[in-house]
Amino acid sequence: MAVKIRLARHGKKGYAFYHIVAADSRAPRDGKFIEKLGTYNPNTNPATIDLDFGKALDWLQKGAQPTDTCRAILSYKGVMYKKHLLGGVAKGAFTETEAEARFNKWMEAKAGKIEAKANKLATDAKSAEKARLAAEAKIKEERAAAIAEKKAAAPAEESSVDFTHEAEISYDDFCKVELRVAEVRACENLKESKKLLHLTVFDGERERCILSGIAKWFKPEDLIGKKLGIVCNLAPRPMMKGKYVSEGMIFAADTADGGCSIPFYSDDTPVGARIH
Repeated sequence: MAVKIRLARHGKKGYAFYHIVAADSRAPRDGKFIEKLGTYNPNTNPATIDLDFGKALDWLQKGAQPTDTCRAILSYKGVMYKKHLLGGVAKGAFTETEAEARFNKWMEAKAGKIEAKANKLATDAKSAEKARLAAEAKIKEERAAAIAEKKAAAPAEESSVDFTHEAEISYDDFCKVELRVAEVRACENLKESKKLLHLTVFDGERERCILSGIAKWFKPEDLIGKKLGIVCNLAPRPMMKGKYVSEGMIFAADTADGGCSIPFYSDDTPVGARIH
């Protein structure tokens, strides 16, 4: 029976590893084998080889023929060289002691080469990682610089806030302004004006009418039931040719987009509370 030393495939697609086996040359590649001699994993760098040196040498001496890949593996592990030395001993070319010394010397040199390769791979990996980190840092710096340059080149945003100031008033005059929380009881649009809303608010003592030019931004249903701030002691102002009298003013602020914003008070703020 002709025996071959060959590889038997295992693992998954894209990540195969192999068993080194002695098998009948007529058997399928990944079929039955006579004896397992080791494993070979080409996915690592350098490749990982776990070989039963004695068994492999025994099969070679019995006449087993390795495939090209297995021959390279056996040569790498020194099995082929050991077989060659034992052949020289059998022919009387040198003694067994000398053969063993030659083999040990070869193994030491081989171990030095393997260690040097492993060290080089580790050094190269560190260098590559260092270069990758440096490249990433450079890209981040370039992006940061580009963003900073873009911000610097962008024109400063002009404020839409109107900083026109009214004439100063004294503290005593300010204290005369009565500011209170009021609840909107009713609200409706005016047929006579698209800008004005007619609000009926309760200030804690009585209901009063306030006309406010906020119809463009608020619907009546947006305000009914809400609590807002009003100026209570503003002199009544006849409007719409005397048809309506506005008895106060609500707090509102201009927004950046030209709109209007009203600060509302929470439910736990009592109607009529003084605003300071």
